[in-house]
Amino acid sequence: MSHVVKKRKLDKTRQDRLYFDSYTDVTIHEEMIADHVRTNTYRMAILNNSESIRGKVVLDVGAGTGVLSMFCVQAGARKVYAVEACSIAEQAANIVKQNNMEDKIEVIRGTVETVDLPEKVEVIVSEWMGYALLHESMLNSVLYARDKWLKPGGIILPHKAELYIAPVSDPVVEDRLHFWYTVKDQYGVDMSCMSDFARGCIMNSDITVNSVHGEDVLSHPARFAELDLHTVTVEELRSVKGKFNFESFGSAAVNAFCVFFTVTFPCPDKPQPLVLSTSPFKPETHWKQAVLYLDAPVDVVQDTVVTGEISMFPSEESARHICIHVDYTIGEQKRQSKTFSIPDWSSGAQS
Repeated sequence: MSHVVKKRKLDKTRQDRLYFDSYTDVTIHEEMIADHVRTNTYRMAILNNSESIRGKVVLDVGAGTGVLSMFCVQAGARKVYAVEACSIAEQAANIVKQNNMEDKIEVIRGTVETVDLPEKVEVIVSEWMGYALLHESMLNSVLYARDKWLKPGGIILPHKAELYIAPVSDPVVEDRLHFWYTVKDQYGVDMSCMSDFARGCIMNSDITVNSVHGEDVLSHPARFAELDLHTVTVEELRSVKGKFNFESFGSAAVNAFCVFFTVTFPCPDKPQPLVLSTSPFKPETHWKQAVLYLDAPVDVVQDTVVTGEISMFPSEESARHICIHVDYTIGEQKRQSKTFSIPDWSSGAQS
């Protein structure tokens, strides 16, 4: 979709300020703490790694309210440096004091790129993931902390992230498009010509963060990328991409792809690692799924093949925002391409 007015590229200082300011309100912290899948998985992962944490020094990158830091103390950490760039750090310090952990947790206000820790750490913990994993994520900061502060042989929680894509049929979109054909029966005015306009508005180039139901997923999801947090580089994050190949479960209309992620925590004493999943087949999290609407739905039948490539890269306007480009072929249709981005509601904000 073309725009007459070119967006102004935000300088990095303003990008960071807008990002950190979004974490000063209670709402986002309430949403994250209330996300039981997220918070309890981190709690169990930290407690399951108590042998690696007990008596050790921990760095919590982007500590927020400090809940992960406190889980680390519960797991036996000797010292935790809770680094937080926004003003919620003041509340974190209050929470630490309320829980009588001020002798173990030091809350440091600042970015991990600018703070100076008094010692190296054996453990890094961070809840760094954004929508579609990488949108407004703190992964770059975690990698900076890894390279500067983590001792050789140290652990990172979580230590791996994986990205998946699947074709979906969103019934809500079809209902909204069909709505314009029902107006005449209700009010005697034919508005069916609005359907094409509605399609352009709804099935646009935005990355839509929404809940996808498992029954609306039309094939087995395909993993297209894996990030090992011990080895991945910032340069590699400039283009995260992969291929996909699906076979449709049955007859339906593909009108979107959905992208979701998992992160994995090592569990030395367990037969399986602990996985935090944002899959449509798993309990919902506040990340939901990233939905990429096609320009028009495409009918498929059982075993129709859907192939393509997907790439994720930083937006030109703001390095913290991601774009997703998908090249795809559905059945016998010709190859299609579309690039998506998350709307930047802050672009019109005053400096």
